[in-house]
Amino acid sequence: MNEKQEIFTLLNGAVKMHRSKYNPTSDAVWLAASVIGTPKTILDVGIGTGGVSLCLHHHLPDAQITGIDVSPEMLDACQKNAELNNFKITLLNQDILTWSPNTTFDLVVSNPPYFTGTPAHNNPQAHHNTDLIKWTKRCIARVRPRGYFCTIVDASRMSDIIDVLNTNFGDITIFPLFGSKNTAERVIIRCRAGTNGGCIVHSGISMNCDAILRDGLTIQNFLSNIHS
Repeated sequence: MNEKQEIFTLLNGAVKMHRSKYNPTSDAVWLAASVIGTPKTILDVGIGTGGVSLCLHHHLPDAQITGIDVSPEMLDACQKNAELNNFKITLLNQDILTWSPNTTFDLVVSNPPYFTGTPAHNNPQAHHNTDLIKWTKRCIARVRPRGYFCTIVDASRMSDIIDVLNTNFGDITIFPLFGSKNTAERVIIRCRAGTNGGCIVHSGISMNCDAILRDGLTIQNFLSNIHS
């Protein structure tokens, strides 16, 4: 495999990644694009090979990003991708379901393992059939007061997330993402710790939106542009 084939890019070349069997999907780009404000500290739960964090670094180059993952293989690949982009990141081999640090973060993001079925033979440590409610509870426990939690899940799992957030988080914002179906395929959920603002559901956005996937706009900037 030549160098061109070994490296692929996201955000129109702004992010470089080593090609592997664990390449991120567009979910990673969308989740990073959901960022709002200028958080100084970020936790990426289930960081994998680093797709979300590398895109977040593009949007927020001054933020300090920490990533955790249960798989040493994933973390090794993530470190190599970070080095490819001259990006310093803190990586921890931890399981969010058992990890209990004292640290909290301005922003916690997670592209959780909402899928079900038998774990792939080449990644037996990956979380399959994970209790998404417990996963979300463990994520939001790491959000500082008035900090944000952002996640992307299959639309059919949205209620699992919302049920967890209602008692502790407000200003819940939902962005439905549509593919070829008439119903949303993914939803991005963003919320804020310790606030009591209501829930806002935005108009749907195409999952193939070039402004997000290629041009590297955040969702906030994209919506501002189309409504200006």
